[in-house]
Amino acid sequence: MRTLLSTIAMAAAIASGMIAPAFAQRDPAYQAAREQGLIGEQPDGYLGIVGSATPALQAIVNNINIQRKRQYTQQAAASSTVEQMAFVTGCNLILRTAAGEKYRAPDGRWLTRGSDAPVRDPRCL
Repeated sequence: MRTLLSTIAMAAAIASGMIAPAFAQRDPAYQAAREQGLIGEQPDGYLGIVGSATPALQAIVNNINIQRKRQYTQQAAASSTVEQMAFVTGCNLILRTAAGEKYRAPDGRWLTRGSDAPVRDPRCL
């Protein structure tokens, strides 16, 4: 239980910006793709491409996901698994999406965030 609580606390700190992970440094191309609904947050803690991938879009997503995996691996080393860290962070990142941004629901559908809370995995706290 302590490990899960440590994972949740660390993931919440990352998602809230209290810890400045490499993936939090958003470049203009990433921000534009996010605002246009071309990419979105997934429950597994990684970005996904909504629809068809272009080489440029795939490069953006791959770059950010590599940085996220590195951050999850570093943070998980002390308290949990990479998968636990990624999942908890994914829960928090989906919760932080803004209205109009895309995210993947637990059933695999891409949804656009409205004014209501996003649909998240029931295991998200």
